[in-house]
Amino acid sequence: MTPGVHLTPAGASFAVTARDAAAVTLCLFDGMRETALPMIRKDEMFGLTLPSIRAGQAYGYRVTGPWAPERGLLFDESKLLVDPYALELDRRFVFDPLLCERGAETAALVPRAMVCDPPALSPSPPLFRNGGLIYELNVRGFTMLHPDVPAQLRGTIAALARPAVLAHLRKLKVDAVELMPIVAWIDERHLPPRGLRNAWGYNPVVPMALDPGLAPGGIAELRETVAALRQAGIGVILDIVLNHTGESDMQGPTLSLRGLDSRYYARGADGSLINHTGTGNMLDAAEPLTRKLMLDTLRHFVRHCGVDGFRFDLATVLGRGPDFDSRAPMFSDIAADPLLSDRVLIAEPWDIGPGGYQLGQFPPPWLEWNDRYRDDVRRFWRGDTGMLSTLATRMMGSSDIFTGRVSRSVNFITAHDGFTLADLVAYRERHNQANGEDNRDGHGENFSWNHGVEGPTDDAAINARRQADILALLGTLFATRGTIMLRAGDEFGHSQHGNNNAYAQDNETTWLDWQARDLALENQVAALSASRRANIADFAPTFLAQADWRDLDGNPMRDWAGADSGFVVTLPSGHRLCTDRARRRVQVKGV
Repeated sequence: MTPGVHLTPAGASFAVTARDAAAVTLCLFDGMRETALPMIRKDEMFGLTLPSIRAGQAYGYRVTGPWAPERGLLFDESKLLVDPYALELDRRFVFDPLLCERGAETAALVPRAMVCDPPALSPSPPLFRNGGLIYELNVRGFTMLHPDVPAQLRGTIAALARPAVLAHLRKLKVDAVELMPIVAWIDERHLPPRGLRNAWGYNPVVPMALDPGLAPGGIAELRETVAALRQAGIGVILDIVLNHTGESDMQGPTLSLRGLDSRYYARGADGSLINHTGTGNMLDAAEPLTRKLMLDTLRHFVRHCGVDGFRFDLATVLGRGPDFDSRAPMFSDIAADPLLSDRVLIAEPWDIGPGGYQLGQFPPPWLEWNDRYRDDVRRFWRGDTGMLSTLATRMMGSSDIFTGRVSRSVNFITAHDGFTLADLVAYRERHNQANGEDNRDGHGENFSWNHGVEGPTDDAAINARRQADILALLGTLFATRGTIMLRAGDEFGHSQHGNNNAYAQDNETTWLDWQARDLALENQVAALSASRRANIADFAPTFLAQADWRDLDGNPMRDWAGADSGFVVTLPSGHRLCTDRARRRVQVKGV
């Protein structure tokens, strides 16, 4: 049996893995009317083939088995469970305490999976290549306030295909958009009592089903949007969460895997859940069936939607077994897969477990988010001493981190997690009080600065200095060799009012204000990007075999430790890159 639902001319076959269950029931829904059908066991799976089932049929599962938390067995027949292989849902997940309560009926609370049969594509090669510009965006927040997007499309995946949005991306010379999570997620249980909602989506329940709020048109909406973006020359990278699920810790909701087969989750010798993700649980990539679910997820989005690739949240989890291994089966399986081997693969190269920080350790050709680039660039422009040689190394691709001839660094100054660019130069401290955690959440050390005034100010001189800082940071990014990433909204001055962990702010804090954007800054960013693309050989991801480094007076650079003001380096084309901290300037000039 193959997990999931498979349509045939005669009907549909349903199959689900539940290795320790006594029985599994398929529940078909017509509105609120539920029809329960016992499934047939075959080895570790349960299956049932039914005639006359068509696309659009709503269904779920119930499981009978022992309740033995000490052994990781949490079977509860009162819980309606979502198929881990579900491709579409009839509604969004909404947290309710009853989802966590043993014996409480949840059929009225849990989304139903919908039978569907999306057409398979012949995926084209990825448009994005190492060395391009990635534009990270939150699908909902990106267009909720966009005046040129029809009201009914705002906040959806389809909005990304609108002419005004495509025009903005083309203006910035974006090579690929990186969409923050778009599969269906559930709020963490501490958010609803505070009147908050998860705005980022890093708390999925099942890995393939799109969030109905972001994609009311289902898989077809994503497929058509990907096609429209590709037609405009822009690739699509999905930020995907395969390290945990929203079922959280032992007090969390029972929604899918927990109630079907808890062996998908990593457990310690004492049977307790391992929590190297900080979310309550961790999926076990060393478990073959867990890995199969992960790989089938990636194949689904390539085969049915044509995406260029994936950015993997807390990607160290994928190589754990329990320690991280760059030769782990997940990596070799992807490399050997005909659908996946040519896709863009980007690791967030850390988790919070032992040995979790693995920057530079993922196997080629994986790209990796480089937080050392982020921090070192910030520190240089903040004015920290002794940073010049480090800045040069970062701008040339971080050869101290990545071995070989090619840098695999994804270079960024800001990302969704942390200050926006405008806030980076206006706030020394985080201001996360609106998150309801007494300002304890989010990064404590941001390497940020404020020129003596915290937050907005009417002081023209301070605002001018902040604008110069922003341009210096952006100039550094666009003059860096290899792949670069720009956070959406940074190009026109979006502020989150000092909130550096706005995951729970599904409101104007994270929604981009298109009408208030700084067009002068936006035009300067567009010019930087156009110049970079026109001279892309200067910014290729290959490391320079040798380079002519000079100080700002034109003398050969000999004393990196004593030089803090800047440098001049000759690029392969003969152009010269000048970084001048005193003038807050980064320039690439012909000779």
